[in-house]
Amino acid sequence: MTQDSRIALDDIATFFRRLQWAAVAFFALWVLWLLAPVLTPFAVAALLGWMGDPLADRLEARGLSRNTAVIIVFAMMSTVALIGLLVLVPMIERQIVTLIESLPKYRDWVLGTLVPAIEHRLHLNISGYLDPDNLFELVRSHWSQAGDFASQVLSYVSKSGFALLAMAANVVLIPVLTFFFLRDWDLFVGRVESLVPRDHIETVHRLASESSQMLREFLRGQLLVMLVLALLYAVGLRLVGLELGILIGLLGGLFTFVPYLGPATIIVLGSIAALVQFGDWQHIAGVAVVFAVGQVIESYWLTPKLVGNRIGLHPVAVIFAVMAGGQLFGFLGMLIALPVAAVANVLLRYARERYTASKLYGGEQFHDKPVIIIDDAALPESQDGLT
Repeated sequence: MTQDSRIALDDIATFFRRLQWAAVAFFALWVLWLLAPVLTPFAVAALLGWMGDPLADRLEARGLSRNTAVIIVFAMMSTVALIGLLVLVPMIERQIVTLIESLPKYRDWVLGTLVPAIEHRLHLNISGYLDPDNLFELVRSHWSQAGDFASQVLSYVSKSGFALLAMAANVVLIPVLTFFFLRDWDLFVGRVESLVPRDHIETVHRLASESSQMLREFLRGQLLVMLVLALLYAVGLRLVGLELGILIGLLGGLFTFVPYLGPATIIVLGSIAALVQFGDWQHIAGVAVVFAVGQVIESYWLTPKLVGNRIGLHPVAVIFAVMAGGQLFGFLGMLIALPVAAVANVLLRYARERYTASKLYGGEQFHDKPVIIIDDAALPESQDGLT
């Protein structure tokens, strides 16, 4: 057998091995898609255990046993969660009651102010479609479709009871799983590490460490930013006088996790609440002031100090990752979207590093010359030592 034949056979064997790995990856994604509702509490618990593991390791390094360190960390996490629930749940409950009581005012504002303004500016007849007689006639003429829709609604309501039971089971299951993940995290990592081929153990350890450190710092910083902004927006909108200011502020702080969605929530919902409740521009200006103060504090202090550029992802990439994860795997996909994006970002940086050091990038004439990296751009060193 000639050398060219051996090379061809090796290339074919390599291709089939890569094809097998691709098939395994697609099968794993398919199973993940099928089991997404079941895996959600496990993903939440694993995320909490991963975030609490460094503190448990520090306590263990000071002479405590692993079980004692885990119990202390778990108690601290449980206390913080319990205080948050005791403070937030009654507050949110009151805000929801206020929202339900205010729904007639919002309906009157939409029908009496918003719709006429749109009709006047765009020369459209929207109120005719919203007339009760027209709506009744529309339902009567499409009765069969309405019946199908009603049956679907009833089916969903009947299934929602099981969904509530599953949600309650998840709420109980998450703390239990978190404790076990926190206690055995180093054991899980060690078992996964033992499966890595020894020739690649240093590279895999480096990439895993970079991904873990980057993501842990980002999530902790982002959670602090969300909490501070939620408190700032809630207090600010309540001082403006909005009855639903606390609820809108909490939503704005929570949605800060997705770039631009949090500020849009404050501006849109805050302005609508101000118009419905007061109907003047002074309170809209107050909402704008609260929004501006929050943006200044976030842009010049919170994000640079607490988050920085630790994840290295463009806001467009973050939005795409969250939306794509939600579309593919539901809530589980949204939960793991940023961790997956962070790991993919580290892998892409490593692939770029390997590519800029390869013959394909430098070409034959630069292959044996050192490569200098300036501002993440690899440039071949010239003859005189300058780039």
